Order: sequence, then structure tokens, then C-alpha cells
Amino acid sequence: MYCYRHPKRETGVSCSECGRGICPDCMVFAPVGIRCPDHAGRVQGASRVTQGVRRASYEGQGALVTKILIGINVLVFLVNLAQGSSLTQVSGSLFEKGALFVPGGLDQGEWWRLITAAFLHASLIHLGMNMLVLWFVGTPVEQAVGRGRFLAIYIVSGLAGSAGAIIFSPNAVTVGASGAIFGILGAALVLEAQRSYVLGGQALGLIAVNLVLTFAIPNISVGGHVGGLIGGALSMLAFSRLGRTHGIYGRPGLLGIAGVIAVGVASVLVAYFRVQGLTA
Repeated sequence: MYCYRHPKRETGVSCSECGRGICPDCMVFAPVGIRCPDHAGRVQGASRVTQGVRRASYEGQGALVTKILIGINVLVFLVNLAQGSSLTQVSGSLFEKGALFVPGGLDQGEWWRLITAAFLHASLIHLGMNMLVLWFVGTPVEQAVGRGRFLAIYIVSGLAGSAGAIIFSPNAVTVGASGAIFGILGAALVLEAQRSYVLGGQALGLIAVNLVLTFAIPNISVGGHVGGLIGGALSMLAFSRLGRTHGIYGRPGLLGIAGVIAVGVASVLVAYFRVQGLTA
């Protein structure tokens, strides 16, 4: 057994609350048993100092990135309204220049659509549902992994979702943040597999329910959701260096950062070759 925060440290002690392995630096002696920092309510010694510095310099507080992303999505929707859209049918130049579609778009070299589509929504209900899920899912994940990793996962998941949408439905017009949101769920699934229960141990259940709805309800981008889910999970695996470090506590290093970039580049390449195959 190895420490869940320091995967290279072998230990014979596990947390009396969750059963995860903990090394001497992570042990917190509770009134009953020895607990990990997550379940002790506080950390001690060097771990306490390290955690405080990391939170202040990197993690931040208050899910700032999640709030900014929600704000951008709402602002874009308001701009669409100012350009003549209605609450149920979006149109206007911003929508036309940013939505994801192949004929007359990607096949003309307009590759920015792979990411701009993630900030456009088809209606007020579409926007409201996505932002509600982003708030409830994004907040705990961002506070766990930190602003930098969270933003990287979100962007790469958005690209992967666009690639998936082009594979499954290349002739459809696709918009929405749901691909990126599914990526956050994918990242949460990897973290919960490492016994960091950022969504209370419900990541797999949430993914299963949402996938059922994705396939059951018409006019939902199956490829966008599946692609985003895969992109987010792979990005989190890259940050944990394929499980050699912990996704939250471990340092990703150059290899981990390069892995996340590789997932994003691969998503763009998949979209590129799919478009080339359609237009050849």
C-alpha cells in the first residue's frame, strides 16, 4: 500500500475513515484512530504549511475560474440577444461566426469554431441548464485541483467535445458548454478513482445518468458529450502522470503538462482529419 498523496511512499497505515494509505507526513492522530488530512478536518506539521502555500499561490479560493466562465457564457448570450436573437432561438453575427459546423465553416479554415462554440448556446433554457451544472460540478473540482489545472481541463475538454461532435454529426450545427462540462465530470471520475471524492463519490453515477439522457433525448450532441468526457478524463490522467502521482497533491511536472497539451492537439488533429475526409 502507498500513500494516496505521495504515491512513491510505501506505508502500512491507512486512514480509519476512508481506508486510503497515509505516510507519516500525512497522518493526523484523531481521538479514535489515525486519519488522513481530508478526513481529519485539519492538517499538521509540514503538510499544513505546504497546503497553505499551495492554496494561496495556485488553488485560490471561491472557484474564481468557474465564476468567470459562467460570466463569459452569460455575456455572450446577452450579446446574441442584442444582435436580434430571442430567448428560444439564437441568431446574429456572433452566433454565425462562432458556432461549430463543417460546410462553410471548418472546411473554410475557420478553426476557431472548435472553442468558440463552447461559449454559445441555442436558447435561454440551454444556457441555464449548462451553467447550473457547471456551477455545481465545476466549483468543487476547481477548488480541489486549482485554477490552472481546472482551466486547462475545461479548454481541452471543449476542444475534445468539438472533435467528437464533428465525428458523430459533421453536418449539424453544434453549440454549448456541455462538452467541456462532461470533461470536468471525466476529471472528477479520475480523482474519485484515486479516492479524492470531489463530487461526494457520485461522479460515476452523474456520468451514467447524463449519458443516458444524452442518448435518449433528441437534438443533443452525443459526440460532443462523449468527446468532452474522454478529453477531461485523459487530461486528468495526464496531470497525474498516468497515476504515478495524485491528481490533486502531486506535481504534474513537464510530462504532465505536455500530456494535457497533447490531448488538446490530438483533438484538433482529429477534427482536422475528419473535415479533410469529408471535403476530399
